Amino acid sequence: MTETRHDIRVRRASPADLAELDALFGRTYPALLKEDYPPSVLVTAIPVMARAQPSLLSSPTYFIAERQGSIVGAGGWSARSGQVSRVRHVVADHRLARQGIGRAIFGTIFATARAAGHHRMNCEATRTAVPFYRALGFGEEAEATIQLAPGIDFPIIRMARDL
Repeated sequence: MTETRHDIRVRRASPADLAELDALFGRTYPALLKEDYPPSVLVTAIPVMARAQPSLLSSPTYFIAERQGSIVGAGGWSARSGQVSRVRHVVADHRLARQGIGRAIFGTIFATARAAGHHRMNCEATRTAVPFYRALGFGEEAEATIQLAPGIDFPIIRMARDL
């Protein structure tokens, strides 16, 4: 599936995108999260979060946003249970904020999840991303902590919306 919005092209991810995604995550997460999380959390969380997940890159429900041939964002979804899906590892280049990258990715995420028969979508949002998710129609359900790796806990906000 390929979708184009303005000068943003959204396509399925592939394992060949790994290095470019690692670079995007590595430069974007520290810049975006520094205002909402203390350094003591980020020093352990960023090395884990800033790595693309090879299993997602092979998934038909994980997507890349490109502008002029460069990867500027990524994100996807996976089935949870029944007709519920879960947002997976979304990022948009912090240097290109508010240029429609996240919305382009979510246009594809929502369309493909609905086409697969899903009626609800959950996400585990960073504190930084809550306003963006609210603008997409997600509502806050609870604050929580997830374990990124053994001994590395990370505060998130559980959010959800109907598709």
